[in-house]
Amino acid sequence: MTVTQDGARTYEVRTYGCQMNVHDSERLSGLLEEAGYVPAPDGETADVVVFNTCAVRENADNRLYGNLGHLRPAKTRNPRMQIAVGGCLAQKDQGEIVRKAPWVDVVFGTHNIGSLPVLLERARVEGEAQVELKEALETFPSTLPTRRESAYAAWVAISVGCNNTCTFCIVPSLRGKEKDRRPGDVLAEVRTLVEQGVLEVTLLGQNVNTYGVEFGDRLAFGKLLRACGEVEGLERVRFTSPHPAAFTDDVIAAMAETPNVMHQLHMPLQSGSDRVLRAMRRSYRAERYLGIIERVRAAMPDAAISTDIIVGFPGETEEDFQATLDVVRQSRFANAFTFQYSIRPGTPAATMPDQVPKEVVQERYERLVALQEEISWAENKKQVGRTLEVLVAEGEGRKDDATRRLSGRAPDNRLVHFTAGDQTPRPGDMVTVEVTYAAPHHLVADGPVRSLRRTRAGDAWESRQGRAPSGSGVLLGMPTVGRPAPLPAATGGCAVS
Repeated sequence: MTVTQDGARTYEVRTYGCQMNVHDSERLSGLLEEAGYVPAPDGETADVVVFNTCAVRENADNRLYGNLGHLRPAKTRNPRMQIAVGGCLAQKDQGEIVRKAPWVDVVFGTHNIGSLPVLLERARVEGEAQVELKEALETFPSTLPTRRESAYAAWVAISVGCNNTCTFCIVPSLRGKEKDRRPGDVLAEVRTLVEQGVLEVTLLGQNVNTYGVEFGDRLAFGKLLRACGEVEGLERVRFTSPHPAAFTDDVIAAMAETPNVMHQLHMPLQSGSDRVLRAMRRSYRAERYLGIIERVRAAMPDAAISTDIIVGFPGETEEDFQATLDVVRQSRFANAFTFQYSIRPGTPAATMPDQVPKEVVQERYERLVALQEEISWAENKKQVGRTLEVLVAEGEGRKDDATRRLSGRAPDNRLVHFTAGDQTPRPGDMVTVEVTYAAPHHLVADGPVRSLRRTRAGDAWESRQGRAPSGSGVLLGMPTVGRPAPLPAATGGCAVS
């Protein structure tokens, strides 16, 4: 067992899946720290390892059991070590996890993440595995203690669950029907985060724009966006992921008219074929989807739009696939998260006839990726010569050390690698740069930094490193409140409509 200087036990939370899982993991970390655990040092096996799982991704169960198997020798060497499994796969498989991996100590579901510390202690005292899964939400996750990964940006869940019945998705049976937080509670959390140094929030929900269905206000989401615009010190607001069937013009107006709501939209398409959309039980058609994009761009010509697409859904023909390519050409997405359909046990699509052969799916997938790469590159080339305000991020650029660049996000969420020169921006600070080069998935700004704005968010990041925030020094540009690093666009899974 790892023992810290003060005798505290260590923990590690391993997260798989979507943004909702990331949000939940921050709460799990907060709960464990409130119970006296501390994060495990890098490279060391923690005393408590928590797997927050996803049941939506392909081979999710194989990945989990593989990782559990890797930990078995460590558990054998240290019987006091504890392993917990939570999240969507735990909710789905329930007692099966302990049967397949009897060295697991705790299994908990999506509705009772707040129970983890108690279940760990109960397992320790009773000397046997604790399996506790609830069928309904006990406590809204956002009300639990949290340990956020970022000092300058935060997820804010406004709803959990889903009322749709998409045939490829198992989420409604795992996270339940939609539950909405009251607007006052959401805004109170946003204000608290801003007081802590956060400058960007991403509003999160399985179908974020159906927010308000539980309390009977179909315009609630647009109102919430506008209310976020009144929070002093909050500079960037994003949301993920809206459902096209529920996307209304009042939301477009709120985006266009609220200065701190970014002109960025991630809206899942899934397929451009109306026939496939019907088979998926997606309650919109290609014409409606394209109409939304047209109205968004009319209101916000600079909007960057991204999407999710599934290739090879059961029964998809070449004609259906061509319809998807047509919608992609018309939409001019800044980027797209593309997925090859794979069977998810427990979903209606898993037993549908006419499953598309793997080699056909692969060939179509490669054509789609090639088309989207071409479009993404062309759209990014339009950014060359533009001056952008970039929020400096932590850990965005994998090659930054080799290229001596820093990285951050533009207001439209495009990734920008820039040369800092003799400037020393911190994660959470803002720089103004000119784009000099475009690639399909990022922009480069290798000219001099036009201005540096040191921010509260940068101060918060510096404080996390155990250093007092450095003085403001000589600033380039106006020393106003800074802005946060944007979060990644949705990448499929249960947070994606």
